[in-house]
Amino acid sequence: MNYTLFDSEVRLQLLPFTHTRPVADIRCGIMSMRERWELVLGQSTTTLCPAYMQEVFPAGNPNATTYINGSVFANPEIVTAIKSLKGNEKLEQNGIVIAALVENNTEIKFEHFAESIKNFKAISFNGEVKSLSRIWDIFLQNETAIQADFLLMTKGKISQPVPHYVTAIDPEHIFIEEGAILNPCIINASKGPVYIAAHAEVMEGCMLRGPIALGKNAVLKMGAKVYGATTIGEGCKVGGEVSNVVFFANSNKGHDGFIGNAVIGEWCNLGADTNCSNLKNNYDLVKVWDEQQNKLVNTGLQFCGLMMGDHSKSGINTMFNTGTVVGVSSNVFGSSFPDKFVPSFSWGAAGETAVYAFDKAMETAGRMMERRGITMSEAELKMYQHLFDNRA
Repeated sequence: MNYTLFDSEVRLQLLPFTHTRPVADIRCGIMSMRERWELVLGQSTTTLCPAYMQEVFPAGNPNATTYINGSVFANPEIVTAIKSLKGNEKLEQNGIVIAALVENNTEIKFEHFAESIKNFKAISFNGEVKSLSRIWDIFLQNETAIQADFLLMTKGKISQPVPHYVTAIDPEHIFIEEGAILNPCIINASKGPVYIAAHAEVMEGCMLRGPIALGKNAVLKMGAKVYGATTIGEGCKVGGEVSNVVFFANSNKGHDGFIGNAVIGEWCNLGADTNCSNLKNNYDLVKVWDEQQNKLVNTGLQFCGLMMGDHSKSGINTMFNTGTVVGVSSNVFGSSFPDKFVPSFSWGAAGETAVYAFDKAMETAGRMMERRGITMSEAELKMYQHLFDNRA
């Protein structure tokens, strides 16, 4: 059976992160949504997403394909129900399509998917379904996701021993992959598990309070203070104070400064002493910019910080207000708070923003990627060109 993870209309509520990836490639927990599906399914998946990014995330074979909603958190119970579907049936809960089995040789385009399965027989799923529907769900659901992923990923495995010079509280809830490097530090897993992936490094003096996930080749800089529920994705370098933040991959917050209740995409860099407010001085609920509706919307949360899209940067001493949204490939700096919404390909300070020239933006992106031994593909370049051309 072929399994294809599809984007629904929810993707528009998960901008700016879905400008550059399908919903399935959002990280929440130890894994991305796709990695979790592939682990539970026991096989690889393909993608159904908007045409401008389809070349970056290839579509699958149209023959007898089960389409699965990429915004839904995988679990064994849902997979059992999905594998029980017959041709031209769809699995639903409260109007949300979880999956659909399409038995034909017709290639389905993203734009026509909802219409293509409209008349399928609906099978109701009565179990628990968790999904991403707004950008703040990524950090809000991270604790539950880390705990569930920890059980999935460590089942039947044995952790590397905690070094004798590490102060560990509840070490049975600490899992260390082979090749990880731990220097003298404090790890408290009493409030949630701590997962340290292969070749990750925790430098001297770090203080970790779970639930926390540290991805492959990620680095916690000396003296970092990390509160749960935090995920630091593959290749990220993080220092200073962090609380309930999801870093996707290959992003840097290498110096002092605070960030909390936030989501940072790939290839971002927060300059030294960048600080991000996550609580208003009057303790009111936080509003964030919704790109789909082109207006501020109420999150219903008291704690909500920075949402930064891929390849965006901040200069030293940058201050971000509560609920600030920064688009893709923007360079933010200045002595005052930036606007609550910084559009993609912006350059400058509050009230003085210009368009970040595409060639210069891609040159910067290329240089940062080269530092990790990665080169941007032609397909990715075309995707960013599309975003630049349609940034309005």
